[in-house]
Amino acid sequence: MKIIGIIPARFASTRFPGKPLALIAGKPLIQHVVEQCQKAKSLSEVIVATDDTRIWEVAQDFCRVEMTRPDHPSGSDRIAEVCERCEAEAVVNIQGDEPLIDPQVVDAVAKALAQNEMSTAATRIKTLAELDNPNVVKVVVNGAGRALYFSRRTIPYLREAASRPVNEQLAAFPFLKHLGIYGFRRDTLLRLVKFPVSPLENAEKLEQLRALDNGIQIAVVTVDYDSIGVDMPEDVAKVVELLKKLNC
Repeated sequence: MKIIGIIPARFASTRFPGKPLALIAGKPLIQHVVEQCQKAKSLSEVIVATDDTRIWEVAQDFCRVEMTRPDHPSGSDRIAEVCERCEAEAVVNIQGDEPLIDPQVVDAVAKALAQNEMSTAATRIKTLAELDNPNVVKVVVNGAGRALYFSRRTIPYLREAASRPVNEQLAAFPFLKHLGIYGFRRDTLLRLVKFPVSPLENAEKLEQLRALDNGIQIAVVTVDYDSIGVDMPEDVAKVVELLKKLNC
């Protein structure tokens, strides 16, 4: 199966305008993401999908870049436009603000597409701050490893352990944090973006719920990796320090 990686990259950002081009250790943020993805064994090519010529001009020096319409409501819609122009059988949608994305996570999500039409990744929640944070999306899975639901709320509710200290609750159940990486069979992605925004998607503001609402099963691979994203300008310094520790 030919699988490509596509990284959506927008210049406009309320909290951090121009984020993909922010310099980290002498390289634009988007270049760090691309180079990590190029280490993945499963991807035949890595493509940046953008609606901004400034990103296009920079990114074409280190990967293929595709211009897209500026009015896409989500990253999935943006990569679907690019996917229509590609001959690949499947695609992995990688967040453009994770300069330290682990190539093995990309490979795990890609591998799951051999038996599933859509896939994603999750990791164990280890702290109270993440458990209670609505910006940390939670996922619950069934016995076959497929997503039952995604929520900004803490799920599931531990009825018998609800009154216990949080550290005991974390030990009592493997709460999972959803990582924002998706794998799609090509036909599945092109079908998904034609569905209207679903009530659940609108309520939680989580685009993956559109897939569940329309009967598309999502395989969830559990990984020992925690995403390190750049959301604000001050996050750049944190990533620089981590790169120094990793000797990158």
